[in-house]
Amino acid sequence: MMDWSAVEEQTPIPGFHGKVLHTDSMSFVLWRIDAGASLPEHRHVHEQVIHMLDGTFEATVDGRTETLHAGMVSAIPSNALHSGRALTDCRILDAFSPVREDYRHGLTSGVISGVSKG
Repeated sequence: MMDWSAVEEQTPIPGFHGKVLHTDSMSFVLWRIDAGASLPEHRHVHEQVIHMLDGTFEATVDGRTETLHAGMVSAIPSNALHSGRALTDCRILDAFSPVREDYRHGLTSGVISGVSKG
């Protein structure tokens, strides 16, 4: 059993506040994102699933932009170039497979912002 309330929130880039949990084969990030905050274009080997809990988020994956609303789910394939922007305050649960080893030591701007593309 894991408890989000026991996880410290980190702010790797302006407007993105996240909590990270890992299982043996997956990583999860519970995001609280400020309206107007932007996620720079980046890619990673991990398959990513975005689950919109609250708000409206514009996600661009391999040049295709979609507007996601609460209750929607979107999958980002491995190595797909992607970015995003919070149109409102948002809460998002991201799931990654395989485990984001680069998140085991905390969320950093280098990993999140695209400086680390692997």
